[in-house]
Amino acid sequence: MNVLRTNPHAHVSRPKEVGYPVKIPGRIVKAALLLAAVALPAAMLTPTNAAAANSLTMLGADVSSAQRAIDLGAKYYDSSGTAKDPLDILKGAGVNYVRLRIWNNPASGYNNKAKVLAYAKQVKAKGLKLLIDFHYSDTWADPGKQYKPAAWSSHGISALQTDVYNYTYDVCNSLKSQGTTPDSVQIGNEINVGMLWDDGKVVNNSFTNLGLLLKSGYNATKACNSSTQVIIHTADADSDSNARWFYDGIKAQGVNWDITGLSYYCMWHGTLANMGSVVSDMKSRYGKDVIIAETAYPFTTSDADSTANSVTSGCSGYPLTWAGQGAEFTAVQNTARSAGAIGVFYWEPTWYAVTGNGWDPANISGSGDGWDNMAIFNWTGQVNPNVKWTP
Repeated sequence: MNVLRTNPHAHVSRPKEVGYPVKIPGRIVKAALLLAAVALPAAMLTPTNAAAANSLTMLGADVSSAQRAIDLGAKYYDSSGTAKDPLDILKGAGVNYVRLRIWNNPASGYNNKAKVLAYAKQVKAKGLKLLIDFHYSDTWADPGKQYKPAAWSSHGISALQTDVYNYTYDVCNSLKSQGTTPDSVQIGNEINVGMLWDDGKVVNNSFTNLGLLLKSGYNATKACNSSTQVIIHTADADSDSNARWFYDGIKAQGVNWDITGLSYYCMWHGTLANMGSVVSDMKSRYGKDVIIAETAYPFTTSDADSTANSVTSGCSGYPLTWAGQGAEFTAVQNTARSAGAIGVFYWEPTWYAVTGNGWDPANISGSGDGWDNMAIFNWTGQVNPNVKWTP
C-alpha cells in the first residue's frame, strides 16, 4: 500500500497480450461504477456450516507508522478512554499478529533495519507474532512502482539475487539473534508485475528474473529459520485471471512459497463475493494457505490534515462511520474465512494524523497523512470500538 496524494497505489492492470503494467487513471471513477454491487450485507456473509470449521489464525495489523507516532508523543486511547500502548489496544480487539514493513535505507530513518529490530522487541514482548514485509526499496513499493534501493541501483540480475539473499538473511538472522525470530516474511510487497524494476519486472510474460529473485528470498529465509513462513503478496484479490497469471508464472519457475497474500480494498478491488472466489481458487489451485495481507475502510470523508485523503468514498451497504468501518471489516473477515483464508491484516490502523509522521520517507516531517480517515483511531487517538478481529 502507498498513500501518496495522487494515489499511485491505484490498480494496475496487466494487459493480457503483453504482460506489463498500465496505470489506470481515475480509479475512483472506475470504482464508482463497480460499487453498486460491491458489498453484501454482513449478515449474509457469515460462514456456512460447512465452512464454519475454518478459522482465521492470523489476526493481523500493519502498524509500521506507529513507532514514529509514539516517538512524536502520540497518544492512543481504548474504548473506555484510557491511554494505552496501541499494541495493547489492538491485542484487546483481537489482534495476534503484527506486520512491519522494512525499507533498505529510507531517508526518514524509520522502517529501516535498526527501527524494525527495536520495535520487534516490543511486538514479541506483547506475545504477538511478527510478519516482516520486505519492500526491497528505500521507499514505497506497490503495483505501480518497485524502485531498487539506491545501493543496488546499478546491479544486474545476478548481483540482485545475491543482494536479496544477503539482505533477507541478515535482517532475519538479526531478528533471530535478539530473540524475535519472524514468524513470517513477505518477499516483496504487492509485486503484481515483479519487484526490483526493471531487472525483476515481468515483461512479455517472462517470469524468469522474478523467479530467481523470489527463490533467493525464500532460500535466505529458510536458511535463517526453517519454520518462518514465506508469503508472496500481490494486490490481485480483484481478478482471478490476473492472480492465476502471476502465481502460475512463478510456480512454473520453480518458486516455492508457503502462503499466498492478497490485498483487498473494496473501493478498489470490487465485491466481497468476487474476493471470496479468488481466495477460494488460490487455495485450491496451489494447495497453499491464503491471507488478506492488507485491507482497510474509511470511517469518514473528513480530512485531519492538509494532505488529501487517499480514499474519499466507500462501498455500498457500509456508511463512512465508525459503525460502517467496523461492519465492513467484519464482512471482509467473514468472507475470507468462508472462502478458506487463514488470516486478515488491517493496514495501518494506528496511522491517525500526527504532525511529523508523514507519508514521504524523503520528507517525513514535512509531508502529511493521507490515511487518517482509514485508521481505526480518530483525530484524538480514540479507538473505534466497533472494529474487532475475530477467529
